[in-house]
Amino acid sequence: MADRDVVVVGGGPTGCSTGVFTARYGLDTMVFDRGNAALARAAFIENYPGFPAGIDTETLRDRLHDHVEEAGAALVSDMVESVEETEDGFVVETQEGRTVETRYVVAAAWYDGSYLREILGDEAFQKHAHGGETYEHFDPEYADADGRVGVEGLYVAAPAGERNAQAIIAAGTGAHVARELIADHRASEGYPEGVRAHYDWLRPHSEFTGDWAERERWREWYDSETPDDADDDRREQYIDDAFATRRSPEAVADLRERAHDRLLEHIDDDRIRAYLDDEVV
Repeated sequence: MADRDVVVVGGGPTGCSTGVFTARYGLDTMVFDRGNAALARAAFIENYPGFPAGIDTETLRDRLHDHVEEAGAALVSDMVESVEETEDGFVVETQEGRTVETRYVVAAAWYDGSYLREILGDEAFQKHAHGGETYEHFDPEYADADGRVGVEGLYVAAPAGERNAQAIIAAGTGAHVARELIADHRASEGYPEGVRAHYDWLRPHSEFTGDWAERERWREWYDSETPDDADDDRREQYIDDAFATRRSPEAVADLRERAHDRLLEHIDDDRIRAYLDDEVV
């Protein structure tokens, strides 16, 4: 038994993107990864931005998983078999006998949604005939564009039809659904309309100069975006969080160096040596 804020079912581009966003926000996240991965069906990926010569599926998968764990999420090799709704959220049961209580569940496995039948019922599934056989699968149009299915705390990022057909679009879908989950979570914490959306970025020191270096300027902006009866405590927390994203040029340089080092960890040592040899010649 383990208590989590978020359980993500699926460790492909969709689920990993979801897990990175929720974990970086500070939600205790667990990502389950086992099943028929769509990514593994690709011989090679040539259209994922940031890889000019493409990227092999094994390296991309390893980098996705590395990022999930770097963000602070737990990555578990196990298959989710059922999800049941409780008064406080959900209970997730896995193939290997794990039981996880969680506040939020994000379905991000393209191959199946049968573990959601207990909650969503038969209406979330479709039947189709192929080769004389009848098959049933989760309706990819069941969730709305933001991943909501009418059950508080439950979101579907996959299966989502054509949005899961390309790795980069799948990753974007996972990130979008994660941001919707975070917005709902912030609403439950008392963040008012206008400031519930969370933007996961770091700001250069130059953005905190002049009037914007003063908290009063941020208060004025916050008040202009929120209702008159908004909670002042949330306002101060919002400003604290904004200032916490500030990074000096020196800090950015350190981040850049560390980021490049982490990229090298995923490159074969022989390829690095060969590249250096070519540079010397």
